[in-house]
Amino acid sequence: MTEPLRVSELIGVYDADGSVVGEIRYWVGARLGRSHCSLCDITHGTFRERSEWRAFRELLPVEFTTWHRDDAPAGVIGACGANFPVVLARVDAEIMVLLDETALEGLGGDVDQLAVAIADRCAELGLVLDLAR
Repeated sequence: MTEPLRVSELIGVYDADGSVVGEIRYWVGARLGRSHCSLCDITHGTFRERSEWRAFRELLPVEFTTWHRDDAPAGVIGACGANFPVVLARVDAEIMVLLDETALEGLGGDVDQLAVAIADRCAELGLVLDLAR
């Protein structure tokens, strides 16, 4: 019998730069309608990380690491093909796309919908990620 493929880490990459200048540029651009990152909408409010996001991460059986497009490791960038925002899953040594920009946009900034989307996509791919602790 084959062992199930277990997700060992979830990874999110924002469509924004992580430098101070990049953060300011994104914040101003988002207020003016020039910048948008649907993963940012899920994880952050106007000024800080959303409490719903923190609560969701605490319930996960694995770490959910987030990066900005300019500070993500090369393996993460390679796995997503530099298409941002994105949610990836690490399974053994492989990193695979779970949710792309279109899927994230469809969640409307809702953390609960993110949880459902991750669970559904893992099931589609035959990956094990127990979201209910």
